[in-house]
Amino acid sequence: MAVYTPVSAEALADFLTRFDVGELVSAKGIAEGVENSNYMVDTTRGRFFLTLYEKRVDVADLPYFMALLDHLDAKGLPVPPAIKDRRGVKIHELEGRPACLIKFLPGVSPSHPTPAQARAAGAELGQMHQAVSDFALLRTNSMGVDSWAPLFDRCGPDLERIQPGLYDEAARMLEGVLAQWPANEALPRSAIHADLFPDNVLMLGDKVTGLIDFYFACTDFRAFDLAVMHTSWAFDATGGHYDDAVGRTLVEGYRSEVALTDAELAALPALARGACLRFFLSRAWDWLNTPGDALVTRKDPLAYRRRYDHYASVGAFA
Repeated sequence: MAVYTPVSAEALADFLTRFDVGELVSAKGIAEGVENSNYMVDTTRGRFFLTLYEKRVDVADLPYFMALLDHLDAKGLPVPPAIKDRRGVKIHELEGRPACLIKFLPGVSPSHPTPAQARAAGAELGQMHQAVSDFALLRTNSMGVDSWAPLFDRCGPDLERIQPGLYDEAARMLEGVLAQWPANEALPRSAIHADLFPDNVLMLGDKVTGLIDFYFACTDFRAFDLAVMHTSWAFDATGGHYDDAVGRTLVEGYRSEVALTDAELAALPALARGACLRFFLSRAWDWLNTPGDALVTRKDPLAYRRRYDHYASVGAFA
């Protein structure tokens, strides 16, 4: 989450008149993340999130995201569907951006996940994968394996601005991942979240109360979703320390809901390195190109290079 597009109090109050949600009391921009502009909105009838979709989110993809959230909500998953206005419309325009008013979910994201929290979150991912077994819509992974070489090329020699020698290191990472990436038909595929970091999971104690930010959701390897979670949950913020207990219990939680195939188990180390490369490259691009006046927290791409090094050195997933 972030704030790129400012919304005036007057514009927001007028926007809310389209909904049966009461009158505006207060609104606060949320600085975390790098994707969209987000506000926490309080009205006389409750609390909501307002999301304005920035250039990285294609407005043509919004119906897919909304349909997936509605599907998961109907299956009892703790997700935040968009709220319909009085005409039944979910996707609007505000300050020149596509915008949605989103259901508020209670809970906080764990900053230092415990093994118990990791187990619960892994199990919730497994339940999500079960719930989408009959979800028919498809969406290509816009940040999937086919995007990594072009993104590396766009970053180019500017990677040296982050750290000397990083361009050559990234080239080696890319070559290694592409050489071991499974063929499309090799592993089970489904709708996946593709970005289920700890800050996209809300919890109260050890109970998951929300899965949020589905704006990278797509159709891809089911096990890639687990790999993304593993790379983000099992390390400290610097990527330099691996927590074996968190990594192990995350996988145990997932496997309590979904049986991994032999092919998935064999592919997980390569999928984890691919996840590290994907987030290294996207963070590097954001680091090099985030506007200086944006209310946004840039994330260190080197933390994911260190994670990649972990998976490469141990030659295993957990």
